[in-house]
Amino acid sequence: MSRILLVGATGQLGRELAGALPPLGSVAMPRRREMDLANPDSIRTAIRAVAPEIIVNAAGYTTVDKAESEPDLAMQVNGIAPGVIAEEARRIDALLVHYSTDYVFDGAHEEPYTEDDPPNPVNVYGKTKLAGERAITAVGGPHLILRASWIYSAQAPNFVLAMLKLGREKKELVVVDDQVGSPSWAHSLAEATTGLLRQPERARQETGIYHLSAQGYTTRFKFAKRIFEIAREIAPASTGTPLLRPITTAEYPLPAARPLNAATSKEKIKRVFGVEMADWETQLRAFLCDLTAIMRRQATNV
Repeated sequence: MSRILLVGATGQLGRELAGALPPLGSVAMPRRREMDLANPDSIRTAIRAVAPEIIVNAAGYTTVDKAESEPDLAMQVNGIAPGVIAEEARRIDALLVHYSTDYVFDGAHEEPYTEDDPPNPVNVYGKTKLAGERAITAVGGPHLILRASWIYSAQAPNFVLAMLKLGREKKELVVVDDQVGSPSWAHSLAEATTGLLRQPERARQETGIYHLSAQGYTTRFKFAKRIFEIAREIAPASTGTPLLRPITTAEYPLPAARPLNAATSKEKIKRVFGVEMADWETQLRAFLCDLTAIMRRQATNV
């Protein structure tokens, strides 16, 4: 059994990891005031208090549009803090697992991106996440940098919950149909992470960057369409029936630019570790079944 430090246990992915990691060992989950990612001294103190064998960093500044107006804070959390964590991990020879994003790419590629393709982020969020990757790589030591994609869970905010909420409130929704990615349930990402950590020696030997997300690709519009189709199958009484209208990204301007093609190849992680997540539609159905069960339990307990 290993001593594990989980950073960011209250986030979408962190909450799922908090449930998935305990079978692998004792899990310390410092609160934000105990480990402030904007304060390098706080980071060092928290890690030294635990002396973990494995550090899983699921924390991050993830508000893509807000990062455009808060670039310094985003850089501190996404770019600088991972380097400090990596320094401490190397000092005690701990394995570091860190989550990054498909937004490190510019989206101009026609094929799915591999880990060998050069990153070229188009927004502040992507630039800060890339800085974090490079900081960890520069420090060295055993590490796995996992680039995830379009994460959702039962914890807001995320695309799936936003669609379901808006679908109950509006008769028509416009959704971009030219952004491509692999929607991934945070629960599935957490389970895949434990699959990696059950191979500790291999994880330490095969250090580097890996793409980890659902199999298959879809657009935001097609994803939204499947959300409502599956939700109506599972819980028709509580699911809205809005008219969905596809638009282009250019028709829906936001503060931060988005990569149009964020599709990533997951062949490397499958080849090296034998880890492969289910396809995005299978994950979506499982999530909506789980979400419906949660909502029914909550209604019963009221």
